[in-house]
Amino acid sequence: METVLITGAGGYIGSNAAEYFAKAGYRVVGTIHRHVAERLTQLGIKTISVDLADAENLLRLFEEKIDYVVHIAARASDVGRDEWFREANYEAVKNLAAAAMEHGVKRFVYLSTADVYGLHDFSGESEDRLAFDEAVTNPYPKYKILSEKWLAANLPRERFSCVRPCVVYGRGDTSITPRTVAYLKNSPLVFHFGKWRGRNRWPLAHVENVCRTLHAAMVLPEAGGKGVTVLDSKRTTLSEYYHEIAREFLDGKRLRECSIPMWAVRPVAWLSTFFSRNRNHPLFDPTLYALDTVAHNLDFSNARMLDWFDKMGMEEFRHDGHNV
Repeated sequence: METVLITGAGGYIGSNAAEYFAKAGYRVVGTIHRHVAERLTQLGIKTISVDLADAENLLRLFEEKIDYVVHIAARASDVGRDEWFREANYEAVKNLAAAAMEHGVKRFVYLSTADVYGLHDFSGESEDRLAFDEAVTNPYPKYKILSEKWLAANLPRERFSCVRPCVVYGRGDTSITPRTVAYLKNSPLVFHFGKWRGRNRWPLAHVENVCRTLHAAMVLPEAGGKGVTVLDSKRTTLSEYYHEIAREFLDGKRLRECSIPMWAVRPVAWLSTFFSRNRNHPLFDPTLYALDTVAHNLDFSNARMLDWFDKMGMEEFRHDGHNV
């Protein structure tokens, strides 16, 4: 039985991935930060508490044979100090990848983000046409880009791959769905910003499809050295997304929508970002990063993901709700 080391196994995506790989027949070892998800304990998954930024401390992760590393642990927020992101999302990646190579790991799978492409309008481009947005200033995509570049420069192509999910949702979501529910519950109006008026694509990626893509990226020979976008095939506009959330979580609350030009809200977003710079979560919405996310048409191709699913004998997971 091959062993998969999954970092961030106590978190939302990590716990789903740990359960997925355990059910797929792998022995799973997971690193945790604060707590162990109950379902990991029920599955008998071994967990280790470790500081991934401490290079020397990482060696104990490889005291037993590890065949694959799936690196999910990261600081994921649209606010926070640059140095926090550098340590968690760049230095830790380098340390872990170097240790994995030294200990003969077959492939290092890095969970990146589709935000490496930037936050502007897209029209179905594939990974071969997409490029890193070198102008990003937010530390979250900034250090994801730098980590991907470091992996490409320092690891053999056949021994790493990068998975770039869009907006992840699904069972156990502790991020985007609760934040949206709170917004819709407390706001008298649903605001859309800029020219799209809510008709822009909201790029959803169900956590099950993220897990399946991580699996494909780990074992397919052609995945070596490649990046792959994870995106559900169903095209959902931002307005449709808000209405789906209202139906599922707010007893079908009737939403009233209105559109505001970007210039009118950008000063508010700047203030939110400025006063949240030393926080883990925004003081209020929208931040500049969140504003650019909801105001653009984030419409990518998922052809590579679907091709990899086909090669793995998998089908895309089709969702009926946001909490399944």
